[in-house]
Amino acid sequence: MSLFQATTIMGLLATGMGVALLGSVKLPLARKLQIDETRVGGMVSMFGFAMIPTMLVAGFVTDLVGKQPVLIAGSLFMTASLVLLAQSRTYAPALLAVLLLSVGWATVINVINPLALFAFPGAETYAMNLACFYFGLGAFVTPLAAAFLLRKVELTRVLLVMAGFVVLTAVLAAGVDFSTLGTTGSPQAAAAPSQAGIGTLLGDSIMWLCALLLFFYAPMEATMGAWATTYLGNKGLSEGAASGLLSGYWLAYMASRLAAAYTLPGGSEKAAILALSVVCVAIWAVVVASRGRVLAAAMVVVAGAVFGPIYPTIMAVLLGHFDKALHGRAVGLLFAVGGLGWTALPMLIGAYAQRRGVQRGFLMAAASAVGLTAIALLLAV
Repeated sequence: MSLFQATTIMGLLATGMGVALLGSVKLPLARKLQIDETRVGGMVSMFGFAMIPTMLVAGFVTDLVGKQPVLIAGSLFMTASLVLLAQSRTYAPALLAVLLLSVGWATVINVINPLALFAFPGAETYAMNLACFYFGLGAFVTPLAAAFLLRKVELTRVLLVMAGFVVLTAVLAAGVDFSTLGTTGSPQAAAAPSQAGIGTLLGDSIMWLCALLLFFYAPMEATMGAWATTYLGNKGLSEGAASGLLSGYWLAYMASRLAAAYTLPGGSEKAAILALSVVCVAIWAVVVASRGRVLAAAMVVVAGAVFGPIYPTIMAVLLGHFDKALHGRAVGLLFAVGGLGWTALPMLIGAYAQRRGVQRGFLMAAASAVGLTAIALLLAV
């Protein structure tokens, strides 16, 4: 394995950890900070809110100055955020830490997704699903590692250990010679003014359809990742069992991406997104209506298997459509729109769950799945 591949994989593992972090430590963090579900929802929403401007800025900066400095900076932001979260004793600094985590995570994601096309040569669908397998591996290991470490040491030390893992991405990236990788795209596109590049993106229907797909998909993933343990706890499962099933969710999420990388044929991406979207509607309907703990636990794991390939397949459609010189801005715009959904839905669910319970709040996730299906149908036709 080359140093470049190792850097890419480490970045994917770190960003996977970042997206699973709040769900993995939500319960002990809420106890430490003495906050309720509404404020937990605010923290989850803050992660999505900060992502919107960060992705847009990071997209322009990446295409302008190159991927290496942006990747290193993003990794250092993530590291600093975990250190701050570890030291937080009240809600305000913890919220600031989540804001910083989102900034760092969004910056790394903007670079690491296009880099996967070079780290894993082949069709876009193969490269993105394989890359997102490593992302899912980071998300899968995080709740397991957090649950294990929390039985041994306090939350502060657990977060510091995670910070030490994240900073490895910056260390590895500093040793890679990015000038030899050919990641800048065609000379003509690379030389185009920023205004011309963003104009190309804004006038492209595939750009907007992919962005709307992420708008409806991202809240579903954020919702299940953040509230699965609460949902299962309300069904009578212990905190340890709920954390274990959250790991099962991420394992299924990860495994389905690996399967998609090797089985999804080129040219079938749009049909695959539509089929998975329809299944998402059914899953959320069952989650909202389920009464028994066995069915509830099964649906959490099934959701991971269905959710897994959706994002990388959307990304494969997007990156395969545009020149590499526009990839930073394309990914930035994609996540800027997707971040709106990521921000709004968890906040609404947190507030609604405070009054009516998490399970009823999942009706909003079901509505998001319906929106995802409608956009997927437009993309397919």
